[in-house]
Amino acid sequence: MAELVFDCVGARNERYAVVPTLSLRLRISESTGQRIDTIALRCQIRIQPQLRRYDETEARRLRDLFGEPARWADSLKPLQLATVSVMVPGFTGGVEVDLPVPCTYDLEVASARYFDALESGEIPLLLLFSGTVFSTVGDRMQVQPVPWSKEADCRVPVSVWRELVDTHFPNTSWIRVSRRTLDALQDFKSRNALPTWDSTLDALLEATREPTP
Repeated sequence: MAELVFDCVGARNERYAVVPTLSLRLRISESTGQRIDTIALRCQIRIQPQLRRYDETEARRLRDLFGEPARWADSLKPLQLATVSVMVPGFTGGVEVDLPVPCTYDLEVASARYFDALESGEIPLLLLFSGTVFSTVGDRMQVQPVPWSKEADCRVPVSVWRELVDTHFPNTSWIRVSRRTLDALQDFKSRNALPTWDSTLDALLEATREPTP
């Protein structure tokens, strides 16, 4: 039986992807010397927010997700990022492959809100592997599962996430609103001859700003 070891050795922005995509570089090693024909690999990716520190600005931004910092010992729980698949080519000894992870910048999604709250440092991820290993022993094909116990830690620099977002949405943030709210905003924008959505929101904020004494 093949014995596999998984490591994450890097992370980068997939600059030319159609959608924002984080590319994780995996190193897969086989310790018995058996030839691997291919692996149909699945990977569940979780964010582990409890494994890093946060400055005051980050803590303030994360209150919507985890509550006040005094509660974080109980509330700072792992977040699901994605479940993705990749076909690993044949190898003997070891191989490196890219694992593409499509990402969202919808700030209603917990993972995007978490990433957006971070200023610097690294994002701690846990990669949980499963799938099927295909190999040939003698003249017989051998099929075995990737054990559920196989996992790897991964540290993604926050700067890589910022680059990923800026590649697709430069100097832009996204919020999701109901159709009714959008219609009302559109009506306000048209009635006041406002040229952009930024100017529309600025005008609404100005209307609610308390006068300076």
